[in-house]
This record gives sequence, structure tokens and C-alpha cells, in this order.
Amino acid sequence: MDVVSQLVLRPLRAVQDGRGSRKLILLIVFIALLLDNMLLTVVVPIIPSYLYSLSHAGNTSGDPGKPIRVNGTGPSDDGKSNPKNNGTCTGDRHALLQENVRVGLLFASKATVQLVANPIVGPLTNRIGYHIPMVIGFVILFISTLIFAFAQSYSLLFVARSLQGVGSSCSSVAGMGMLASIYPNDEERGNAMGIALGGLAMGVLVGPPFGSIMYDFVGKTAPFLVLATLALFDGVLQLLVLQPRKAEAESQTGTPLTTLLRDPYILIAAGGICFANMGIAMLEPALPIWMMETMCPLRWQLGVAFLPASISYLIGINLFGPLSHKMGRWLCSLVGMVLVGLSILCIPLAKNIYGLIVPNFGVGFAIGMVDSSMMPLMGWLVDQRHVSVYGSLYAIADIAFCFGYALGPSTGGAIARAIGFPWLMAIVGLVDIAFAPLCFFLRNPPGREEKMAILLGAGSPVHTYMYTAQGIEGAGHGLQDSIFRDVDEEDDESD
Repeated sequence: MDVVSQLVLRPLRAVQDGRGSRKLILLIVFIALLLDNMLLTVVVPIIPSYLYSLSHAGNTSGDPGKPIRVNGTGPSDDGKSNPKNNGTCTGDRHALLQENVRVGLLFASKATVQLVANPIVGPLTNRIGYHIPMVIGFVILFISTLIFAFAQSYSLLFVARSLQGVGSSCSSVAGMGMLASIYPNDEERGNAMGIALGGLAMGVLVGPPFGSIMYDFVGKTAPFLVLATLALFDGVLQLLVLQPRKAEAESQTGTPLTTLLRDPYILIAAGGICFANMGIAMLEPALPIWMMETMCPLRWQLGVAFLPASISYLIGINLFGPLSHKMGRWLCSLVGMVLVGLSILCIPLAKNIYGLIVPNFGVGFAIGMVDSSMMPLMGWLVDQRHVSVYGSLYAIADIAFCFGYALGPSTGGAIARAIGFPWLMAIVGLVDIAFAPLCFFLRNPPGREEKMAILLGAGSPVHTYMYTAQGIEGAGHGLQDSIFRDVDEEDDESD
């Protein structure tokens, strides 16, 4: 019994001793983004097949471990190709194209709701702090996961996906704002955000194959129950470390959201995030259906097809988190946007699942370049041009991300039905390449006049501030509180 109590109590004491540690807070944000994006992507291989099985009785897509067959076409149950159509699943092509729209709207609902919630959550964090919204996000995510687990109709799945948008807004805006606040140094902030976005990358990496394999061999409910269990762990950790008992407003008034939205440099950075992620957002609903139409894959292959993009995104986000600071974040973003476009243009050239490996790898790697550059760059832009309060800023970043994920699936499904999947990919790829030159304007954006005066020591007498760090002892090496020290003493107070 003593051994069991030690195993339970010792980690709890370590968490309590290290409460407030920057490393523990970074871990919480990492896990929150991991779970949110696992739930975001775990449905990608499940929903198209599940909805098709609900609306087309008699097909074999609902049977575990069997190939997806449409009206008797495609490979037979022993895995051999049906000579009737040379192994392709085109017998019910019209039904699959119709499914594009329903799946696209379902996937887009989360991002659409999140798009509406972000302008509310961003300013709210400036008033009550980041801790309470983080915990609210966990609660909503947990409820959404349970609804996904037991939903057996399109309407309930739609509710679960939409509800997830509210929880995601709370978690992502509060999480990224919290990191920007506790990591004031630009290089440290970039590294920390790269690690946190690694959680997003891990979620994107694990979600599709985890969902497809669990769905294929265990059932639809199982992957969501696993995610709900992990969400409970993150919730307990948040309550122990963050202790959201009362509101903690920012010490200074942040720049209004509407003012930030009028800043052209912030809009360019947000546009990069939006258009880069729109490519993968359009792929999520359209690629599995295109594969079902042309390749007749096994169900687990629908999720595994996204694995190269997920792995490369994880590599890109961790590689360019610190590297983009050295090479120039504007340049890293520009190259990333061009690479996203070129990779997407190559996807329709694939003839089988193996032909998707290289272009999908390029898509994920390039998006990792863009995200790891633009996220810290937006924080730096606010430091230079506005007030260093980050809730509204990362609400804009999340709005950009969500706009891509809302517009992508909702319009992508309709475009794929109207003009075909290859033309859809051509449009998205060319838009990304056309946007890339705008990143050049982020090379050396001007600072606000007041900030420039402080930096140059010009104009009226001002106070000069410097960053110092004060460590608080704990398990995570202490919280490195950023404090401003006034190093310019006035000679004559009477003045």
C-alpha cells in the first residue's frame, strides 16, 4: 500500500512543487493542442466511410477489416481486384460525389463555430486571464468527445463537431497567448511555440491512422473513448498547475481586436497561416472520397494516406521553430508557401496510395515551415507595433487557421463535385504560390512611433526598460517571470 501511495503521491507533489513552472505550462498547452487535433483528425478516415454505411444499406464498408466496396465493385473480400472494373471503385461514383458535400459541411462546422467564438474569447482572456478559458476548453472538449463516441446520426455528429469548435477556441487562444506572455524573448518564444505546435503536429500525425485502425478493427466508439480518457488526464493537470480560481486580468490594456485587424503586416501573417492550412483542410474530406473513387482502398488506408503529411509536419515544425529565427521568418514562410503549392499540384498525379507519399510529405513539411514561422512572428509584430498583450492577437491567428479549415472543406467538397478533384488541387496550389511573394513585406516591418522612440532614445524623456528573469524554485526549474526593470532614474523629480 505504501508503494502504491508513493507512486500516486510523488508525482502529485512534484506537480504542486513546480506549480507555475514555464515547462509545466508548456506541457499543458502541448497536451491540449495534441488532444484537440487528434479529435480534429481522428474523424477524417472514419466519417466518410461511416456516413456512407449509414446512408447506403447493403454495402460492406461497415464490416471491420473489409475493403470499401461500392455497389459490388472494387476488390473482392480476399483482397484481389475485381476484373469487372480493374480494381477501381467507380460503380457508384454519383453517390460518392454527393457524399463530398455532406462530409465537407460536417468537417467545416468545427472551424466555422471556432471562427465565431475567437473574437469573443480573445478579448475575454485580456480581462480574466488565460487560466479559466483553458479549463473551459478542456470541459467542452471532453463533452464533444463523448458525443462523437456514441452518436449514430449525422445531426449528432454535426453537434459534436460544432461543439468542439468552442472548446478549441478557448484552448488554442488561451494557450498560445499564455506562452507569448511567459516567453517574452523572441527566440525563446519561437522555440516554445515550436514545441507547443509539436503537440498540434502529433495530433495531426496520430489522429488519422489511429482513427482508421481502431475503427476498422474495434469500432467507431473505441477511439473517442481513448481520447476522452486522455482529456481527463489533461484536465486534472490543468487544475493542479493553473488553479483557475479567480480572474487575473492583464496588467495593461491590450490593443483592440479591430485595430489589430487593420494592421497590414498582421493580416499578411494571418493570410499565410490561412492559405497554407487551407490546402490540407480541403484534402481531409476530398482525398478519402477521391481514393474510394479511383483506388478502392482498404478502410485503414484512408487514414494512413495522411501519415506522410503528419510526419513531415512534425519534422518541419520542430526543425524550423528555432531555425526560422536565424534564417528569417519571412523567408521561411515564403519558401514554405511555394512548397505547399507545388506539393498540392502533384497530388492528383498519384495512381495509388504509394504515389501519395511524396506530395503529402511535401505538403506537411511546408505547412510546418509556415506555422512555425508565422506564429512567433505575429507575437513579435505586436511587440513592435502595438501593446504586448496577446489574447486578441492569437484570436486572429486562430481565426486565420479556422477560416482555412472552414472555407476549405465547405467549398472544397462542392468544387470537387462540380469540376473534379484534380482541378480543386490545381486551384489551391496556384493560390498558395501566388500568395507567397507577400511574405517579402514581413522582412523589415516598421515599428510603432512610440516604440521606435524608446528604442532609439529620441524625443521626450522616456524610461528605458530591460528584461530580467527571476527564478522561482520548483520541479520545472521555476517560473521565469518576465519583469520590467526601470533603469533610467529621473534626475529631478520636481520636473
